[in-house]
Amino acid sequence: MFSTHGSPDEAFRAHQAMGQGVEFDTIRLLMSRWGDLAVDIGDDAAVLPRLISGQRVVSTDACVEDVHFRRAWLTPFEVGHRAAAAALSDLAAMGARAECVLVAFIVPPSWEGDLPQVADGIGSQVRAAGARIVGGNLSRGRIFAITLTVIGVAERVVSRAGAAVGDLVLVTGTLGGPGAALAAWENGNAPEAWARSRFAAPSPRLAAGAALAAAGATAMLDISDGIAADARHLGAASGVWLALDERRLPVGPGVEPASALVSGEEYELLVTMPPAAFAAVAERWEAEQGVSLTVIGAVESAGAAEETAAVRGHDHFGTDQ
Repeated sequence: MFSTHGSPDEAFRAHQAMGQGVEFDTIRLLMSRWGDLAVDIGDDAAVLPRLISGQRVVSTDACVEDVHFRRAWLTPFEVGHRAAAAALSDLAAMGARAECVLVAFIVPPSWEGDLPQVADGIGSQVRAAGARIVGGNLSRGRIFAITLTVIGVAERVVSRAGAAVGDLVLVTGTLGGPGAALAAWENGNAPEAWARSRFAAPSPRLAAGAALAAAGATAMLDISDGIAADARHLGAASGVWLALDERRLPVGPGVEPASALVSGEEYELLVTMPPAAFAAVAERWEAEQGVSLTVIGAVESAGAAEETAAVRGHDHFGTDQ
């Protein structure tokens, strides 16, 4: 195992000295790839810096070969890059900035030569997020897997449970790429470049999540199961019904709205926000954040579901509890 140690009253210190052996050699290899991203590696557990303000937010996420990806689809760098993005996206969904990351590997012999490139992919996301790698674990096994634990700090935490009737429903980015890429691969075809990029190199919306939290978002989650399913999750947590208009979905080239609704692993943010709060940020949003923010519906009472669907018909997509 590799972990970190440090006083909560001081900055992270130099790495601990490590002995000889294959496991320690692999840790040293990983550290050489991560450079200054890895801090004070070598002890049994991490001691995190003391918080001055805000709340800590923690999540863990696994990426398993032949469950979350197939080796033929991605380069080793992309495997690491995508795994880190998925984990960091959970912090974005809570309005948190990333602080620390722990990385646990299960490495079969067939992956040992690719581990440096996987580490580079993880490191690229961690560096972009402004975080540090503070430890993890190494194990041998039959199936390659990465589990990342991410730790962040939020000045204002946004959960799934705060959506209120009258809020707007918003989504960041463009939808449908990961679903289109998967459909192409599963049919034996090469995906379009933009769709492959959305699957292989998603961007966790950390800055957008923090900005939405500060702007008054009432509920938020990242889209991992597809916007249709995740809207149901958010609606259930908040005790409301999300009325989505398929015509407003920001879809990628050649993607039908019905396909975008079920395209998973998007790692965009699904957000609810009062209309006045949205109006206050809408004009400058894209210039400041570099990602679109689209109104795709409104929050209604759970009891309005059947009546509203009957009125809007096939142009309306709603979720209930």
